[in-house]
Amino acid sequence: MTATDPVSFQLNWEPNGFQSPYFLAREDGFYREEGLEIQFVEGHGSPYAAERAARGDADIALAGASAVLAKQSEGFDPLAVAAVTQKTPAAVYTLRDVFGEPLSEPEQLAGRTIAPSATKTRILTAQLLENAGIRDEVELHDVDPHTHHRVQHKVIDGTVDAAVGVVTNGIEIGREHDRTPDELPIGEYLDIYGMTLVTGPEFAAERAETVRSFLRATARGWAAATRDPERAIDVLVDRNATLERNRGIERRKFETAAHQLQFTPHVRTHGWGAQDPDRWRRLGETLSETALLDGDIDPDAAWTDSLRPDDPVVTEYADRVRSTTE
Repeated sequence: MTATDPVSFQLNWEPNGFQSPYFLAREDGFYREEGLEIQFVEGHGSPYAAERAARGDADIALAGASAVLAKQSEGFDPLAVAAVTQKTPAAVYTLRDVFGEPLSEPEQLAGRTIAPSATKTRILTAQLLENAGIRDEVELHDVDPHTHHRVQHKVIDGTVDAAVGVVTNGIEIGREHDRTPDELPIGEYLDIYGMTLVTGPEFAAERAETVRSFLRATARGWAAATRDPERAIDVLVDRNATLERNRGIERRKFETAAHQLQFTPHVRTHGWGAQDPDRWRRLGETLSETALLDGDIDPDAAWTDSLRPDDPVVTEYADRVRSTTE
């Protein structure tokens, strides 16, 4: 491997606070030190990213775990090599003056109307409501592919009682309109993975050491960003100056991901990126109970921990960030 071995990294979306550790890792030379030259590619959602990795059109991709299994059901073979966030970033959000009271428990959604922004978050919301015993009491809208971001407007104008997106969506519209937001993080109620790093079977087989190098550098980026989130956002804003006006929201996105979605007891015990077969199987069961998969899935074949490096930066990740997460 040369000092400038190119690796294409397909993002799930346009650069934002959730992705700041990767940009910081590149800025601080962590990828370079591993002999990698990372080429970021902006994304169009997790399914798109997972499919590109599975096809070999991108070397490594950032994609939600549910998208990995959904693409597997379509006949693709995306392979998750690390669980970046141990909890889903999905959240039900609303505005206090629309909802009529603070939203803090799933049971409060009984009798309400909810608009999801994406199919995968709709699935998770349906499971949340099922677990709370109120699925039949909630009007959960279908996803309109032409109104991905407009669900926020439906909350703003009171067309629906709540919407489903990701954590900080509610806070963002609350600030923009000077209204009090509330968010119900689905990851606090469903034991389901959030974002994963994905590659294709051929790349995993042929360039296993490249994958390990990428994961090692990325773990360093997450640790560095957790210790100094303001600098991580500085690097992100340098990449996309339009984010400057929302700097506070972008920082909150990252800190929510770092402290609430990523740093779990499983990570404390097993290290950064560690995956758990039971959690993958539970996600598979949740998705299989819907009519949204195109075929059979095998959750055990969708991931591997064999490419996660046995290196202190990964295995002792908790010690590197403990003072900032506890």
